[in-house]
Amino acid sequence: MDTSQRLPGSLEKGIMLLAALGEAGRPAGLVELTGMTGLPKSTIHRLLAVLCTRGLAKRVGTNYVLAGADRGRIPGSRLAVLPYLLRLYESTHETVNLAIPHGLETRYVERLYGLNRVRSRSDGVDRAPLYCTAMGKVLLAFDRRLHDDLRRDGTLLPLTPRTVTRRALLEHELRLIGRQGVAYALEEFTEGVSCVAAPVFGPDGRVCMAVSVAGRAASISLPLVTDGVRSAARAITTALSG
Repeated sequence: MDTSQRLPGSLEKGIMLLAALGEAGRPAGLVELTGMTGLPKSTIHRLLAVLCTRGLAKRVGTNYVLAGADRGRIPGSRLAVLPYLLRLYESTHETVNLAIPHGLETRYVERLYGLNRVRSRSDGVDRAPLYCTAMGKVLLAFDRRLHDDLRRDGTLLPLTPRTVTRRALLEHELRLIGRQGVAYALEEFTEGVSCVAAPVFGPDGRVCMAVSVAGRAASISLPLVTDGVRSAARAITTALSG
């Protein structure tokens, strides 16, 4: 079969459905979504169940709406970001996060949980310190203002035995992150959880977000997912600038 004629797979169908929900801009029913996407109602119903479980859509009566559509925290279009997060999740099957800076913390604005995830300190609060998380360190490395704020007002508390609390060591790591474009956190925020993150830049060229993959420290292979995280961050940067 010619690849140009191949029917869309589940991931592409999910992205089509997310785009339709975003285009509707209000709660939409199965019939309307069928007309917008050309997908069968049974397929839409199945995909909506998955999207609702993942926190990407929510039910309003008998209709559905894009979840988090009121999150003005993400610069640019949310729909420009979600396809790359979904693809990153599909390629890793680990937890995928998107976060923005919020004071001396990272604030999670999107989370796609892996099936084999371990609980984290950020669960339920969707916030974490900058200095001991991969996404936070990426933001510190590429945002001089955040870096200066942490040096002036931040306290490096030991949240686990692996947390870096010596400022000289953290400064050295941030310089490496600035050169390499990727950051790691090895059980520094939550024992049993390791993470890799890369920066996302806005249309003005300044870092605005970070994307990461996190997983069980004993089983996740960070070198294997690093390229995917970098690629997703670059693709989101391009999408936000488009």
